[in-house]
Amino acid sequence: MISELFTFEAKEVLDFSIKIGIATVSGLLIGLEREYKGKSAGLKTNALVAIGAAVYVLISLKFQGEDYADITRVLSQVVTGIGFLGGGVILQKKDTIKGLTTAATVWCSAGAGCLAATSMFFELIVLTLLVIIINLVFGYLDLKINK
Repeated sequence: MISELFTFEAKEVLDFSIKIGIATVSGLLIGLEREYKGKSAGLKTNALVAIGAAVYVLISLKFQGEDYADITRVLSQVVTGIGFLGGGVILQKKDTIKGLTTAATVWCSAGAGCLAATSMFFELIVLTLLVIIINLVFGYLDLKINK
């Protein structure tokens, strides 16, 4: 009985490990730019958000094909939960609002985890690069425009 609880297929564990590993790399790359700029949500936050999103989607995929199971509901809950987390990094000081880009970046990291979990690896590469490019290039332009 107990041995049945610990039986697993090595392929499933490998698949899980690869997907959360790829989600981690994407989150770290996205977070690297935020860390470099000294933002509140950097390497660890973005990596953990990507991992968490991937894990929840992978769990939901275990119920694919089951009666009365809607695996897409987990995706919507990830979006909602990350929205709440992102709201925590947004601050208003006098007439300025800080943290919107960081909150949006955390939201994208969750999307990265979801893409990794669903084996959408090419799309994940595109997302990761776009987030980094937008934060770097347009962050620089934003500084120049606002001066």
